[in-house]
Amino acid sequence: MCAKPKFRYKDEYEKFKLVLSGIGFVLSVCNLFISVRVLELSFMFLLVWYYCTLTIRESILKVNGSRIKGWWRLHHFISTVVSGVLLIWPNTAVWYEFRGQLMWFNVYVSFVQYLQFRYQRGVLYRLKALGERHNMDITIEGFHSWMWRGLSFLLPFLYTVYMFQLYNAYTLYQLSYHPDATWQVPFLALMFFVLFLGNIVTTSMVIPQKLHERMKLTYQLGLDRIRKYPTSPVNTHKTVVSEETNAAASSDSDKLNKSE
Repeated sequence: MCAKPKFRYKDEYEKFKLVLSGIGFVLSVCNLFISVRVLELSFMFLLVWYYCTLTIRESILKVNGSRIKGWWRLHHFISTVVSGVLLIWPNTAVWYEFRGQLMWFNVYVSFVQYLQFRYQRGVLYRLKALGERHNMDITIEGFHSWMWRGLSFLLPFLYTVYMFQLYNAYTLYQLSYHPDATWQVPFLALMFFVLFLGNIVTTSMVIPQKLHERMKLTYQLGLDRIRKYPTSPVNTHKTVVSEETNAAASSDSDKLNKSE
């Protein structure tokens, strides 16, 4: 792909995630207040199709030069499996005990995905305008001082999602001892725990990297400023005053010697 088609495809990828997140949000809210099996299955099928399509699109982005991290591709593959297992989970008492929690989880995830979309879209467009961003990048790797404010705002929401995944794993683990529990329950407990672990480790590894890049950028900007302005106006003023004082002292000394 050429530069413009690549960026257009990347932009369409981000819009696809936003639109599907919005639809998922609406279906999750509907499932919270309406207990209809067809609506539940429609939502699960949407999740399967969404994560499957996301995995395929990311493979295309990767082939065309995207530097997406390996964990996020694996994350979406695992999410596809989780959605498929949820789709075939029998309509039992155990399902109804977990159903409400799952829907609230998806409501919150849809909200956080919207925040991520706004943050990443802003970062990508600004860095592309500066000529410092690859057209197919979808993860945040470059760092500027103005980016930290948005990232620090986003991090608490992301960690809340990860804690919610851990809570899902714990709840499903407890439900696995229920007499009506099927194999889907312990399997989903394991998958949610894997998602929690991978997400929190990957994101936590990014923070020191961003802090290091921020310090490096600050240091570089300082060096550039020193090279551009080797002598500050204050120092120049002090030098001029010192030279004038020395000249005046020398003149007074000459006058004193002449008078003698």
